Amino acid sequence: MFTVGRRKKLKIKWMRGATVAALAAMGLTNPAAAAVDSECALGTYRLADGGLIDVATAGEASLRWRNLDGKTGELKREGDHWASTLGWTGRPDGMQVRFDCAADSVQFGDRTARRIALEKHETSFTSHGATLVGRLVLPPGDDPVPIVVLLHGGEFDSARDFNSLQRILPAAGVGAFVYDKRGTGKSGDKYTQDFSLLADDAVAALAEARRLAGPRGNRFGFQGPSQGGWIAPLAANRSNVDFLIVSFGLAVSVADEDREAIAFQMGLKGYGPDVIAKAQELGAAVTRIFASGMVDGIDEFDAVRARYRGEPWFKDVYGNYTHLALGMTADDIRTKGQAYNFGTPVHYDPMPTLRAVKVPQLWALGGMDIDAPVGETSRRIGTLIAAGQPITLAVFPKAEHGMTEFETAPDGQRLSTRFTPDYFRLLIDYAKGGKLAGAYGDAAITYPASSPAD
Repeated sequence: MFTVGRRKKLKIKWMRGATVAALAAMGLTNPAAAAVDSECALGTYRLADGGLIDVATAGEASLRWRNLDGKTGELKREGDHWASTLGWTGRPDGMQVRFDCAADSVQFGDRTARRIALEKHETSFTSHGATLVGRLVLPPGDDPVPIVVLLHGGEFDSARDFNSLQRILPAAGVGAFVYDKRGTGKSGDKYTQDFSLLADDAVAALAEARRLAGPRGNRFGFQGPSQGGWIAPLAANRSNVDFLIVSFGLAVSVADEDREAIAFQMGLKGYGPDVIAKAQELGAAVTRIFASGMVDGIDEFDAVRARYRGEPWFKDVYGNYTHLALGMTADDIRTKGQAYNFGTPVHYDPMPTLRAVKVPQLWALGGMDIDAPVGETSRRIGTLIAAGQPITLAVFPKAEHGMTEFETAPDGQRLSTRFTPDYFRLLIDYAKGGKLAGAYGDAAITYPASSPAD
């Protein structure tokens, strides 16, 4: 939620033109393989049974496939095909993939899928003096469709490059508007976590999506993942939208997120209330530093850290941002701490904003989320539902942050294996309006009293 480091996600460097032709002439490749050495492999494909497979950039010389059921894998080139590995584990899953870009098709194991010809509109728009770059993606045809404006978490990456929902939703009949957040990708200005400013950017993105969609847009909504769960409700209250989706977001403050994360993480490691309280004391000292813009409370934090540094549990304290300060000296915080000063409103209370939202909301949360624990957020959303707000709450019990499921390695690290079943279907069905299906994977769903599921 509070993102502090730039993740390296490099666009794939593809061989082109004469280079590919030369390799083919030397017998070092074949036409199907050569065709894959271009960005034509990226896209969403439809299987004969109606299922969808999305293929996206994953990093240096790799791709990632996803399907609507939540299965996913990384693809890496091996001779004349691409070999898949399970989720993010790096273990081969036996799947071989071959692209035929000339035919707009992919051989996915023993199944063939055809590329879906999505309609794309590249654009730029302005907000508070910054030029933001976006893209509207629509399903094929001329029929009116719902359109989701995709907001962002705390990442530094280009959403236009890496947000696969921009294709998955349109392939399933829901338009999507994706844009690079201020200070990321091709958008201007500096990176920020100023929720109010980012909400205004979202409102500007909505206006641009409406303009581009014209008569094809019949209802509009925001989807706010992670940090976007604070921003999307603000934007909804400043605009005219029809619905709101929050994915793995929070109804507590950033400071409370860190405190709850410490408690949940330490509890999973077997520590009791006394140790958790001491760990949260460390977190509270770090929160004062972050809330002050990395200026105040440094000496006080250093004293608390010195008191507990020798404790056997100290090494396991992490939180959401607490771990950053734990690894820095007091002088480092003073001299280097401004690198983490993104203008984050650490004590922002989202509840007044959420109470003011009148449009229907979907909250999709992961029960095993150690970054944004769901306990207090679920309770608070439940009180809003009980008070009569049109909110649907879906908690997927085995999902972590990002709505992925995982296995635990011997060293305790989580290895994500897939997206939790039916998460994508839930987003699609909610955006389309109407009543939801009776079940989505193993999610525990609380419906608004006025509109239960069929």
